[in-house]
Amino acid sequence: MLSQAFAPMPTLAPSRAGCCHSTCALGVPSPLRLLRQYAFRSTIVTSLSRQSHRQKHFFGPHCSTSRHTHNETQAPHSQVLAGWHRLMNAAVGGAAVLSVLLSVASPAQADPFFQSNKPPLQEMKAPEPDSNDLSQEEIASVKLFQQNTPSVVNISNIAVRQDRWSMDSQKVPQGMGSGFFWDDKGHIVTNFHVIKGAADIKVALIDQSVWSAKLIGGDPDKDIAVLQLECETSKIEELKPISLGQSSNLLVGQKVYAIGNPFGLDHTLTQGIVSGVGRELNTPGARGVPIRNVIQTDAAINPGNSGGVLLDSKGRLIGINTAIADPTGRGASSGVGFAIPVDSVKGLVDQILKFGRVIRPVLGITIAPPQTVRQLGLDGVLVLEAPSGSPANQAGIKGTFRQVPLPLTPLSAFVCVCDGCWVQCDSISVH
Repeated sequence: MLSQAFAPMPTLAPSRAGCCHSTCALGVPSPLRLLRQYAFRSTIVTSLSRQSHRQKHFFGPHCSTSRHTHNETQAPHSQVLAGWHRLMNAAVGGAAVLSVLLSVASPAQADPFFQSNKPPLQEMKAPEPDSNDLSQEEIASVKLFQQNTPSVVNISNIAVRQDRWSMDSQKVPQGMGSGFFWDDKGHIVTNFHVIKGAADIKVALIDQSVWSAKLIGGDPDKDIAVLQLECETSKIEELKPISLGQSSNLLVGQKVYAIGNPFGLDHTLTQGIVSGVGRELNTPGARGVPIRNVIQTDAAINPGNSGGVLLDSKGRLIGINTAIADPTGRGASSGVGFAIPVDSVKGLVDQILKFGRVIRPVLGITIAPPQTVRQLGLDGVLVLEAPSGSPANQAGIKGTFRQVPLPLTPLSAFVCVCDGCWVQCDSISVH
């Protein structure tokens, strides 16, 4: 019975808010139950103390020896029981106060039961800018970076290399660049030269998670590529697409911001101004067709910034950073960077997402040089060839062909047929 009265105190665990009676869901006794439990145990201790005292006092008066023993042992035994009594009273009060504090320590909002099932959008974890320490211009720059950084990703171009000795194939990184989320479906837009020749593409997000991506399509002539992030649906719902702006109304001198991963330094912000508009930029495409209306900026753009975003002061996309003027050949920023205008990118990305490639209108003809037309004394364009199945051939346009000279015709002359009309040509050559 005494051992039951001095049973150890139950271990207290953090309680859920709102538990006020009996035992809560986490097994924590309520203050009222603790008070009753330890008050009952204290009563048992007091009863045992009194019973023991009566027994010793009853035998004490009939025997001097017992009275002597009683005088010697009563004080230590009473002190022990009194000490246990004070200890239990202190435990009752301490346990009750501790249980009350734990019951109100956790707010109801911290319970996972009250949390929403919808995953939050990815955001950059950074302290809010203090208006007392920063100017309004600095606060605007900080907020622009924090709001748009989750939309920018780091892209790694992985190639397959074969060891010359062991003949084993292994994947090695051959380049890095930047990209950004175009929409809420996991589509990433970047430069074509960033992923050119890649056997595998890895994408690192703002939360440092790395995922694979596959190429949907691209246009080497315009240096644009679209990727699809390969991850679960719940992760795609957390992605934050970039806000699109316009590049047709840009003015020289307005502020711009570039976000990318120069030299592998993820999510780096640089700022500058629009240094020029309407530039032309040659691309690495096979046809060598220049990109027109390119944006020139003095914002620092370095290797690794390719495919990153160029934003206006409102945080809207106005261009894709793609190249720098590098007269030294060292690959460092010279203060002259170029970005593909977003107005050109919109149509290209839409075609890639719809058809998997960029479709351009063609006539399907081969024309003669202008000097040949002048020598023939003709107006218009001389069609040399209209291949079968081309749009021009389907429209009824015929190419020009040569007629073998007649026996009496001088060797320096020949006859051409232009759209079915015979033309006599002297001392000229048609290519």
